[in-house]
Amino acid sequence: MKNYLFPVYLVTAFLIVYVTAIQANLSTALILFLFSISPLPVIWMVYKVLTADVKVNSTFEEKWYEDQ
Repeated sequence: MKNYLFPVYLVTAFLIVYVTAIQANLSTALILFLFSISPLPVIWMVYKVLTADVKVNSTFEEKWYEDQ
């Protein structure tokens, strides 16, 4: 698995747990705790994705829509 995909999967799982906790009407304290720490995993994910060492061989003008 690519290094920059792990944070994406982990933060997506966090989001699913958060939404499921709300729908299952779990403890309000748990839901508020998850809500309060939610910016941290999102910032971590954005940082890891933006700093990933990905080599792009084409320019924006060549494949601006990835239609080839």
